[in-house]
Amino acid sequence: MTLQDLLRSRRSIRRFKPDPVPADMIERILMTATHAPSAHNLQPWRFAILKNPELKTQLAQALTGKMRLDMQAEGAAESDIEKRVSNSLRRIAEAPVIFLLCRDVTAIRLNTSEETVMNIQSTALAGLQLLLAAHAEGLGANWICWPLYAPEETQSVLNLPKEWEPQAMILVGYSNEEPKSKSLKPIMDLVEII
Repeated sequence: MTLQDLLRSRRSIRRFKPDPVPADMIERILMTATHAPSAHNLQPWRFAILKNPELKTQLAQALTGKMRLDMQAEGAAESDIEKRVSNSLRRIAEAPVIFLLCRDVTAIRLNTSEETVMNIQSTALAGLQLLLAAHAEGLGANWICWPLYAPEETQSVLNLPKEWEPQAMILVGYSNEEPKSKSLKPIMDLVEII
């Protein structure tokens, strides 16, 4: 498989086998993630690694509690809320390891909106590197932005440093599903040649 084939074959995985992810594999994935480019080389990414089932359950309950309130405020049907909450609880419980991707708000050169955006973009690039590194190890992964909707709840449950702003969760493990084929827009619909 060429590098291009590897990059193009990554898919979001939503069901995982219970097999644990070896510690050396987690370390390699993190090492690759930290080689992402970052604005001004500030490396604002921070990672909390969750493997403890009780802690994952507490986080899942905090996130889905906030999700439930948000969906109720939007007028969602109770059956839709229950389905989404149930799926979310299952996905978090099934993932052998969860990487919580955070941004260190103090790892910034200037406190301007432009610098903040660059900081967030840099953190997201580390998340992409993490997804690709997991894929290269033969693991499945899924990027989920739930912590953006519940940053205080996430920080509280995980007792994170106040400077760590939750950005995303990346669920990782051995895939227990056949990934769906991906439908992509035609390249020329996305490009303007100038």
